[in-house]
Amino acid sequence: MKEVTLGLVGVGRIGVMHARNIVALNEVLNPDGTHVRLKLTDVAHEHARSVAADFGAEFLPAVEELIASGIDGLVIATGTATHPDLIRAGVDAGIPVFCEKPVAVNVAESLPVLDYIREKGGTVQIGHQRRFDAGYLEAKRAYDAGELGWIHSVRAVTCDMTPPPVEFLASSGGLFRDCSVHDFDILRWLTGREIVEVYAKGSNNGDPAIGEVGDVDTALAVVTFDDGTVGTVSASRYNGAGHDVRLELQGSDGSILVGMDHQMAVRSAELGIAFPAGTAHRTFAERFHQAYRSEMAAFAEVILGERKNPCTPEDAVAASRVADAAQESLETGVPVKVRP
Repeated sequence: MKEVTLGLVGVGRIGVMHARNIVALNEVLNPDGTHVRLKLTDVAHEHARSVAADFGAEFLPAVEELIASGIDGLVIATGTATHPDLIRAGVDAGIPVFCEKPVAVNVAESLPVLDYIREKGGTVQIGHQRRFDAGYLEAKRAYDAGELGWIHSVRAVTCDMTPPPVEFLASSGGLFRDCSVHDFDILRWLTGREIVEVYAKGSNNGDPAIGEVGDVDTALAVVTFDDGTVGTVSASRYNGAGHDVRLELQGSDGSILVGMDHQMAVRSAELGIAFPAGTAHRTFAERFHQAYRSEMAAFAEVILGERKNPCTPEDAVAASRVADAAQESLETGVPVKVRP
């Protein structure tokens, strides 16, 4: 019997989801004789104690105590500003680290963290869960197999049903950095190509408070890849039909659409068409429920040496560079080259 003990830092909304998925790993990994234990901490001690009790986990009052308690991997689900120090702490302890995206609040602050990880020989997996979604995996398989021919158009959509709190948006870095960065990452991962230029526009027709904190509630970016292929990446905070995440690849020989299932947040305008017949997803956690589980299973496999890191910090920073260019274009009104 192999045992893996994961230490979780942060039990807010994302952290609680990760706690649930970590405990559920015992259902996934037990056939291979692996048992997963969970320890956790959070600055909100009483809440963290309650979460620990709910999941049969051990609570420790501080990160230092958590790391010293003998964990095999560190899972970071805290606010972005805390990521660099926590990543360094995990690397210093010589254990693999899983950290929610992004590495740091901006690219400039991420670069010293990348250098530190390399110098120390650390292993850090960044949480871009779409890489584990069945639809995106199938689209990548079809693309890599040449079934689509050469790609002439790419369209990516990410729309929340309702906006997050304005307090979050005030420090999130903007719609492209906290939302569309997932699309920028998946486009790089799926095509194996770099986005070299972005031209962005945005609007505010919802809560005026979103504009007052310097964000937009809807945006569109025209992206150009290094081979000249063009695509669009659109996002919105106000999609009342449901949480809508899709990716369309159109090629010379075929097309494929990720997210076209009975829970997609659209309806057909054609007479007699009942598709989709299901209830639309309401949140990203619903839409990517299985992907988040698979992502955490992958981290356990990284710890056990059974697979390579599926999403490196360098991957995450590359997607953030595109998001930065999109934000700059949004603010300046002109196309912006993605800085290498």
